[in-house]
Order: sequence, then C-alpha cells, then structure tokens
Amino acid sequence: MMASSYNAKEEDGHITVSGPGTLKSKKPDNTAFKQQRLPAWQPILTAGTVLPAFFVIGLLFIPIGIGLYVTSNNIKEFEIDYTGTDPSSPCYNCSVNFSWNSSRSCSCSLPFTLEQPFESNVFVYYGLSNFYQNHRRYVKSRDDSQLNGNVDSLKSPSKECEPYAHSDDKPIAPCGAIANSMFNDTLELFFMDPNGTRIQIPLTKRGIAWWTDKHVKFRNPGGDGANLTAVFQGTSKPVNWRRPVSELDSDPENSGFVNEDFIVWMRTAALPTFRKLYRIVQKKSHLVPTLPSGNYTLEVVYNYPVRSFDGRKRMILSTISWMGGKNPFLGLAYITVGAVCFLLGVVLLVIHHKYGSRNNSADIPN
Repeated sequence: MMASSYNAKEEDGHITVSGPGTLKSKKPDNTAFKQQRLPAWQPILTAGTVLPAFFVIGLLFIPIGIGLYVTSNNIKEFEIDYTGTDPSSPCYNCSVNFSWNSSRSCSCSLPFTLEQPFESNVFVYYGLSNFYQNHRRYVKSRDDSQLNGNVDSLKSPSKECEPYAHSDDKPIAPCGAIANSMFNDTLELFFMDPNGTRIQIPLTKRGIAWWTDKHVKFRNPGGDGANLTAVFQGTSKPVNWRRPVSELDSDPENSGFVNEDFIVWMRTAALPTFRKLYRIVQKKSHLVPTLPSGNYTLEVVYNYPVRSFDGRKRMILSTISWMGGKNPFLGLAYITVGAVCFLLGVVLLVIHHKYGSRNNSADIPN
C-alpha cells in the first residue's frame, strides 16, 4: 500500500497529496470576507445617546406635524353625493331606471350651497365607492401595446382582455374590462346669481392627466394628426360604450386613446373608495374668487349605473396646496410619533435619574 502525506495550507484552502493531483478542501479560503473578519460597527445604546435621540425626534416631528395639519385644514373641500339611493333625491329615478342597456340618457339636478368662497384653481373630482379597481383580473384586463398605438395589437388584442377582446367578430378598441367600465357621467356646474341669472361655470378638460401618460404611454395608431375614423376602422367599441373611441371628443388632439378622461380612468385605484380628477376651474382674476359663496346647481347626465354593486357616486370640489389635496392623516401621524417619542424620552429620563446612579454604585467593587 502506498503511503500518503498531507500538508494543510490555510492560505489557499488546498490539501497537498504526495501523489499525482491535488485534492481541494472544503475549508473556506483564509480571507477576511470568508472567515468573517471584516470590520464591523455596533451601536452601544446608552442613556447619553438614546435620550437625546428621543427628544430630538419629538421636537422635530411635532412642529412638522402641526404645520402639515394646519396646511391640510386650510384646503377647502366640498362633497355632494348624487347616487340617488334615497327616494327624495333628485337622481332617484335615474338610479332606479337607468342601466347599461338603456338607450336614452337620464338627467337630474342637485342644488347645493357653498358657505365659503373657493380661491385659486378649483379641482373637480368624481368619486366612486365599493368599486374594486384593484382586483387582480380587472387590473390585468388591458393591452398596453394596443394603448401605445401598436397597429398589430389593435387588430389582435391581448388574451388578457378576454372576454372584452372581440365583439361581433371584430377586435375591441380599447379592449379589456378597465376600458369597458369607463366612467361616463357628465357633470356641469351652474352658479345661481342673486338676481336670478343662471351662470355656467367653465370647466377645463385639458391638463387632467399625467404628462407621461398623455405623451408616452398612450398614443393613437398612425401618430399625431391621423384620421381617427380611418385608423379605427374595422374595430368595435367596448360593449358598455355608447360611441366608438374615435368619437370621444370633437377635438382630435383629445380623442382616441389620448383622450384625457379615458387616460385618467385607466390609471386604476388601489382602494375601493377613490376619486379621480374630472375637470379644473381655472382662476381668472386675483380680485374675484374662483367660486364665490352662494347657491349652485349640479347638472348630471346619469350614464353610469352603480346599484348593481351597491356603489355610490359623488362630486368633489377641492383646492390644493404645496402638499397636494386635503389629507389630515399625515399631519396627525407626525404629531403622534413626535409626542410618543418625547413622552418616552421623559419616562426614560426619569428612570435613568432614579435608578441610574444606583446601578453605577453597585458596579463599583469594594
């Protein structure tokens, strides 16, 4: 029998054999990384570091939270529900009788009063409740390639759009459940002047969609300036739509896939109760409020039924600030965290003052 001698080398992790070949050891290389000798830092939590941290966080977060809360409260907001579930509601008949199969629209008027004037630009939102746009199958039911203007996808929609991909043996444009359920109520505002004159409030429908959505994600087939009627020839409108996508607006720059109402709807909401931007009331003069206080009328063309899923519809008027819309939660969260940290700092300071010297004296040897 041949005798073998071994010589282990820690430097390279190999075992030398007195014979042909070299056997590789399972021992890791003798490096700082593999032998876990890298320099490390671990904080030592003492009263001198923890207590100031709690007090600093508290003193910073509380004033920030107060500022956010006051800013949010200064934002003016008005909301009116026009679902029509109550028999006394002006929209009750529309709510009961209208459905997706109705051939004629239903209109209703809701009077309301603004107690305070709205300064600066006023944003008009529509809100829906109990509408789950975050459902997995609903979110996936779209063809982004088709919405980006791809001609092949226009004629052959994605399978994700089923069962809203074809209708009457024609491809649906735009396909999918999201597009098929697009919100289509028409909302108009009128100011009732004290002298009896009824003044319509001009609503701006451009600039309500994100710039990236309008100019990058959504494009019409054939590019800008194309004849939309010819481009979408051979396709079918979504099942629940009253008119084809090429006729969404009289302005060709706001029709087809680049229609801003359509783009806003296609950005799905994360929660079942949500609001989406509908129109903007532009401020015209710094001397006159955008919406003065007084009596108003909301004219609704009721095209969107919600009774089938126990939903609710509402119109919201709101101003904005540097932090966006009205949201008191962020300010309250900052105030709560700051107050808790400051309170913990006080409690720990009392405990340290009362028991810290005792523990230190107990550690001193006789």
